Amino acid sequence: MAAPGHQERIDVRLLGELALVQGGEILTLPASKKTRALFVYLLLCAKAVRRERLCELFFDIPDDPRAALRWSLSKIRTMLGPFAGALSASGESVALDGTRFSTDLDRLKHAIDRPDSPPDPGDDGLAESAMDHALPGLDLPGLDTYNAWLAAERAEIDRLRGRFLALAARRRGLTPEQSQRYAREAEALAFDPPTEATADAPPLDQKVHYCLAPDGVRIAYACTGDGPPLVKAANWLNHLELDWSGPVWGRLITELSRTHLLVRYDERGNGLSDREVGDLSFEAFVRDLETVVDTLGIERFPLLGISQGCAVSIEYAARHPGRVSHLILLGGYAAGWRHIADAAEAARREAVITLVAHGWGQDNPVYRQIFSQTFMPSASHEEIDWFNDFQRATASPENAVRFLEAFATLDVRDRLPDVKAPTLVLHARGDQRVPIAQGIELASFIPCASLVTLDTDSHIPLSREPATTRIIECIQGFLRHPAERGPVHPRHWAR
Repeated sequence: MAAPGHQERIDVRLLGELALVQGGEILTLPASKKTRALFVYLLLCAKAVRRERLCELFFDIPDDPRAALRWSLSKIRTMLGPFAGALSASGESVALDGTRFSTDLDRLKHAIDRPDSPPDPGDDGLAESAMDHALPGLDLPGLDTYNAWLAAERAEIDRLRGRFLALAARRRGLTPEQSQRYAREAEALAFDPPTEATADAPPLDQKVHYCLAPDGVRIAYACTGDGPPLVKAANWLNHLELDWSGPVWGRLITELSRTHLLVRYDERGNGLSDREVGDLSFEAFVRDLETVVDTLGIERFPLLGISQGCAVSIEYAARHPGRVSHLILLGGYAAGWRHIADAAEAARREAVITLVAHGWGQDNPVYRQIFSQTFMPSASHEEIDWFNDFQRATASPENAVRFLEAFATLDVRDRLPDVKAPTLVLHARGDQRVPIAQGIELASFIPCASLVTLDTDSHIPLSREPATTRIIECIQGFLRHPAERGPVHPRHWAR
């Protein structure tokens, strides 16, 4: 975004009703709410976005989504008038030139960062603007992935509003009523309690944060619960906002958050993390784990890996033996199928990749159901339907194929003897995605490892299954075993 004071710009209001002002004149917004939402998305992304990604987010229609995108882009150009050149849509990508815009969010950030004094709440009504909700009226029914992005952006903006209003409430010259209003709103934004708790709702303190990996990819992470830290490595088919509502992850996350500060993050290319990424490799997955842990400043901690997240956890534990106090591996494997599969199995796996490439994004769930049925063969129709929809919301078809390719070639077999932490291996006896022989391999070659087998055919047991109760009991019992744990760095609590 342009710094305050930049000339030749359009001022954009994102707090309260969307408005664009240029030279003192209010620009006419497109009549289409979807087009307005598309403009805000491009503005806040602050980078080029592939047309395919925009079609997935905004134009999930059976007819020509690219034509619908072109129509919306033409309406944005009309809105921008002389500034239409700020929108570039050449080739396969679309971008807004951020130097041509300034926003009320820029002003909040600038005021917070001023070293000389707290922000003056009288400056152009900035504090009153901060009392307005972020990005209202931009929800798009039926577009779950876009709405999840919108929820995450609102959460980030609300944290910014809270920080600003906490400073504004202490400014001299305010009436007692003004100070109280700003302080109450700042407190509400800090804790953000829901009006009604439900069994599927996340803990009250879940906040989604972002950190930057070394290559500039934004990684979304969240911390829930209280107590000693427990870090869960990312795995594909996770979504920080949607995990709670489904039959797979919700109970495990809730129970672990009762006794620990549980740190979770979405894999790059997946969930709320950046979807448009150049590097989707095993090495990048390990760097992302390093980035999240270093951002939080956790010195020593237990590490939980699930499915392909186990290999990432093993590599991290081998690289950083002094930081991992306990290692927990659920449904994991040390080598992808391209290293170990026979010809028949390899042919089946290649066929699945082909089906995913051509059918993952379609309304018909039959292609995604290949995964659903092997992940949870004994699931009910409702549970299968949820998982089918969940898969589509977590990753694009292109990224789904890239993930499968990356997982097929990972290999940490030579790293197993290098793991120094006490290790608990949990594996379903009837696992159809990752046969139990691969769990036995982990337990056999990792020093100080023990194996617990689970009575289920689900790759990751459903919340309702007794196997999930067993997993929770085993993890909590394992973590009660004495081991040195370092504290969470204080900078986490300031975020």
